[in-house]
Amino acid sequence: MPKVLAQPSARKVGMISLGCAKNLVDAEVMLGDAATRGYEITANSDEADVIVVNTCGFIDAAKQESIDAILEAGARLRDGQKLVVSGCLSQRYAGELRRELPEVHAFIGLDQVVQAGTILDSLFDPAHDESAVNLVTRGSRYIPDYTTPKFQLTPAHTAYVKIAEGCNHPCSFCVIPQMRGRHRSRTIDSIVREVRARLATGVREFNLISQDTTYFGMDLWERKAGPDGKVRGPSPTQPVDSSRGTTLIHLLDELGQIGGEFWVRLLYTHPAHWSDELIAAIARNSRVVPYVDMPLQHIHQDMLGAMRRETSRAHIEDLIARLRANIPHLAIRTTFIVGFPGETDEHFASLLEFIERVRFERLGVFAYSREDGSRAAKMENQVPTATKNRRHRAAMKLQQRIAAELALAQVGRAIRVLVEQPRAGRTAHDAPDVDCKVVLKADAPVGRFIDARVTGTQVYDLVAEPIGD
Repeated sequence: MPKVLAQPSARKVGMISLGCAKNLVDAEVMLGDAATRGYEITANSDEADVIVVNTCGFIDAAKQESIDAILEAGARLRDGQKLVVSGCLSQRYAGELRRELPEVHAFIGLDQVVQAGTILDSLFDPAHDESAVNLVTRGSRYIPDYTTPKFQLTPAHTAYVKIAEGCNHPCSFCVIPQMRGRHRSRTIDSIVREVRARLATGVREFNLISQDTTYFGMDLWERKAGPDGKVRGPSPTQPVDSSRGTTLIHLLDELGQIGGEFWVRLLYTHPAHWSDELIAAIARNSRVVPYVDMPLQHIHQDMLGAMRRETSRAHIEDLIARLRANIPHLAIRTTFIVGFPGETDEHFASLLEFIERVRFERLGVFAYSREDGSRAAKMENQVPTATKNRRHRAAMKLQQRIAAELALAQVGRAIRVLVEQPRAGRTAHDAPDVDCKVVLKADAPVGRFIDARVTGTQVYDLVAEPIGD
């Protein structure tokens, strides 16, 4: 827990955090810094002296959810209560939002999260300059360290650990590099220290996150001059190679040396960076669960090219075969985008055939969202909304059948469960918030690992009976 400075009458701050796990870590950093300044953290917005809406700006639906949350919070403001907007939407549109949302007292950028407490203090200063509400700086360079105070927003037994920030990939549908900057990694020592400290507080699952987890450390490699004389770091398609310098392999091996019972889970990996060496590192480290989150976005070569995914169908199919052959009991989670500009019925049929044949253990599908400022937004042959929605329904219907069949095949098997509630938990194949759950037929201790036997299913979810103690 962060050290709290004495304050005669502690003000209270409430947080509404939207979007992905990476955004949630930013929220934890903001609240951690506020706590060191003497603020109390409250889940009741009505009693908060300041409300922070931590926004997502990735796709249209997320933007609208963020705007709605800001408007709702603004409409409920009482006299003296402050409203602050942070996150990706604030980073990207602070100027426009300021003109449209005068009820907001301050906009915080992605690099200001670690200064949240000081910023909140300034809002209650009688000498506060009301014109200084846009505190966003251009470009993002910040990344948290193990010494950064955090206020944990996840259940006590699970945590997200941000190992890197930013992204070097040029995906045509995405504007994250414009908001979060170039890829920058933490040190292995910093991450290991954080994991050890949080393990001591009762955390039993560490979800490693970044925009591109497999590129971890590669930005720290020695930069070399190319044929044109320009000095560059490794290519965005460079496979993980521990002989070149710091890599995810070294991090996993270090985490594997820590004593105690806990899970390490890899989220947000990119197919371009996988190597046999990385696959072997996962297989040999018992702390690392056999679960790979690897967004593929599409499989038809035309779509992969248009999306600028820097990989090919042949590479993806070979990679999946190698992953499954070399990591026992592996579950692969992926996501696909349907309705991308230029996607034809033939392209979509190819995707359905691929999903049917590969039978991903976990899969999500998104209808393409036309992001302002992205290359894809300017493309011709935008797919009609009705077609996108129809394809989304078809893909999800197919995956629902596959998931039900895979779940049914688990009946009678013994499984390891991390208990989330007295009668519910998750397996190693299930990431928090996005995957399936295990419905337990008897109470079990929250935050502990137990063994259970699968007795039935609920489409995606498993039903299980705890075994012994």
